[in-house]
Amino acid sequence: MKTIDLNDATASLAEYVKNMEGEPITIVHKGVPLAILSPAGNDDYESVQMSTNPKFIELLERSRKSIREGRGLSTEEARKLFEDDKDD
Repeated sequence: MKTIDLNDATASLAEYVKNMEGEPITIVHKGVPLAILSPAGNDDYESVQMSTNPKFIELLERSRKSIREGRGLSTEEARKLFEDDKDD
């Protein structure tokens, strides 16, 4: 992965896209990643949208918290729920 310091990132966005060569470019400031320019490749638009959607991220965090607190479903319990739904 290419890394460019924010102060050195003076080219146009189009130039960075043209020169990606299939690998992401990370823009950093004082060693901290600020942004990633990534080739679309096999990533689909919906995955990118969901991964940056604050409501979806909040839902994931609530789900992770439930699991940490022992309130999550096991794989078997989840499968059972979905199998029961198929019968309706």
